[in-house]
Amino acid sequence: MLSDYLWNLRAKIGKELIQLPSVAAVILNADDQILLQEKDGAQGWGLPAGVIELAETPQEALARQVRQDTGLELRSAQLLDVFGGKAFRYIYPNGDEVEYTMIVFYCVTEGQLSTQDGKKGALRYFSRSQMPTLTLPYPREVLFRHSRENLSA
Repeated sequence: MLSDYLWNLRAKIGKELIQLPSVAAVILNADDQILLQEKDGAQGWGLPAGVIELAETPQEALARQVRQDTGLELRSAQLLDVFGGKAFRYIYPNGDEVEYTMIVFYCVTEGQLSTQDGKKGALRYFSRSQMPTLTLPYPREVLFRHSRENLSA
C-alpha cells in the first residue's frame, strides 16, 4: 500500500522513475535459513522490506516493516550493507518505476511469524543452497554474513 507521500508523488509524476530510500531485513532462523517473502502478483521472492516514510528514521522504518511483513518484533538490528544504483531498479506490474537505495540490516526478532495486513504473500525460510532468485540482486555472501557457518570460518 502506498503512503500518502508516495500516492501524491505518483499523482504528480505518473509512472516515471523515482528513487526511494528503503530498508530490508535479514532474519535468520536457528538453522541459518533466511526469511523471504513472496511478493504480490507473481513478482517473486524478496527480503521483508519497505520504503522509509517521511520523518521516519531507517531504524523506525525497519521495525515497522518487520512487524507489518512478518508479525515479528524487532529486538535489535545491525547494519549489513547499503545497495543501490541501476541494479536496484524495478518496474512494478502496474508500470511504476523505482530505483531503490536499500539499507540492509541483520535483525534479531521475537514473536510468532504471521502476515499482518492481509495483502502480503507467503513467508518462508530458505537455506543458502535452496535460495530462489530474488526480485532485487542482493549478494548471498551479505545475506548469510551472520550465519553460524560464516561466523565459525
